Amino acid sequence: MLYLGLLILIILSGTLGAYMQTKKQRAEVAAAKLQAAKIKQAGEIQGQQKAQQILAKNTKQTANYQQNITDELDSFALDNQTRQDRIDQREKALVAARSHLDETAERLNADRDKLNEVKQQIETTKVSADELLTKRTDTLETQAQLKVTEAQHQILSELDQQLQHEQQANLRFQREDDESNVTKMSKLLATDAIQRGPVDFPREHTEHTVSIPEADVRQKLLDHDEQMLRYLEAVTGTDLIFDPNAETELEIVTGDPLRREEARVALTNLVVGHQWNTLAIEKAIDDARQTVINELHHTGESVAVKLHIGWMHPDLMKLVGRLKFRTSYGQNVLNHSIEVAQIAGVLAAELGIDEQLARRAGLLHDIGKAIDRNIEGTHVELGVQLTELYDEDPAIINAIAAHHGDTESTSPIAALVEAGDSVSGGRQGARSESAEEYINRLRSLEQIANKQPGVKESYAIQAGREIRIIVDPRKIDDQANQSLTEEVRDEIESELTYPGKIKVTTVRDFRTTAYVGAEKKTKQKKRA
Repeated sequence: MLYLGLLILIILSGTLGAYMQTKKQRAEVAAAKLQAAKIKQAGEIQGQQKAQQILAKNTKQTANYQQNITDELDSFALDNQTRQDRIDQREKALVAARSHLDETAERLNADRDKLNEVKQQIETTKVSADELLTKRTDTLETQAQLKVTEAQHQILSELDQQLQHEQQANLRFQREDDESNVTKMSKLLATDAIQRGPVDFPREHTEHTVSIPEADVRQKLLDHDEQMLRYLEAVTGTDLIFDPNAETELEIVTGDPLRREEARVALTNLVVGHQWNTLAIEKAIDDARQTVINELHHTGESVAVKLHIGWMHPDLMKLVGRLKFRTSYGQNVLNHSIEVAQIAGVLAAELGIDEQLARRAGLLHDIGKAIDRNIEGTHVELGVQLTELYDEDPAIINAIAAHHGDTESTSPIAALVEAGDSVSGGRQGARSESAEEYINRLRSLEQIANKQPGVKESYAIQAGREIRIIVDPRKIDDQANQSLTEEVRDEIESELTYPGKIKVTTVRDFRTTAYVGAEKKTKQKKRA
């Protein structure tokens, strides 16, 4: 019974709980429905307000759009009216133009008919004129007994002869005028070229000494029987001598100016660096050689640019740079070559000749002097070989070969270069040799030649670069002539001091002359 009572109690408790839970749920559902009704009502009110706002906005936009459409339609209507007015005006203009063209066509047709009539009349007249011309020609040929082609040939021949006579007269007059004024004009051109061409350069002397003020450095060079000094001489290829009158000056003695410059640069760098070991000396020598090579190229390039002579082979520009370290009678050869180029260029411009070619020939005319100390041959011969090697213009090659009279000139460029060379070398102060020494040297050359047996006369030419000897062909034969040339050469070499090379030329020329008819004519005149 207890279990039954508990069971009933449990069932009643469960039933009561379920009832209470159901009642609570119903209350929550009712509250939720009430809340939902309130939310729905608020949403409907908010939706109506938003709908009214959207409707009002759409109504306003629709009104604006309708107004815009109306304005565009009015604008299109106005444009269409304007286009229609233009079309009407163009149609009226076309009608007027068509009417004018019709009138013009009618007038042209009438004019064409008149022209056709005139053309027909001209054709008829031309036929009649041709017939008359033929008849007249036949009549003239019959009366003159000469064909028309023969008459034309005679007229042209006479006209050609007349023109030739006039041409010869004009050429003769021009030649006579040129011959009478050639001296005056040549002086004016030469003066103008001298004034406009060269620029005076200060005389450049290549440094032969290096200053070594530190006593310990001098002592190091002179210790151990001057072992370090002798080593420097061996690697530089020069003789190094301390000046007894100036102990701080080390003199560089050599006949090669480039080697002297390399030694000067190397010694200067060694003095600055205060390093006198073997490795430092060898490095300084290598650096100095590269410095000198760079200087040669830079100098040649700057000169080529300054003179505006166009492209030049780099090796040839280096040779031009070598002329900076070459002198002739104290005159720097590079400055001399620049002067010759400027003078030749001015003369060429005045005469209407290729100015650039003349300047190039003037610059290269002494290029052989860049290597004449190292290779056998005159600077003229070496210059010709160099320019041929680098494919220079034939006019330049001829100018180099002929600028001392060794070869005949084949172009005006050679004459201009020769003139520039004479002006640059002969102007006052250009060279250190005095006039007295120059004259004595020429006189000595002629005396050596004249004292030889069988010599009639001799001439020192080309500024003493050549001696020409005229021998008596009755006293000296060809074999003796050759011996005489060698004797004069040996005596000049042993007795005289001379620059470069001297060419000895002996001339043995035997001539006989006879006159035919002169005595007979004289006798005939006496008989008459």
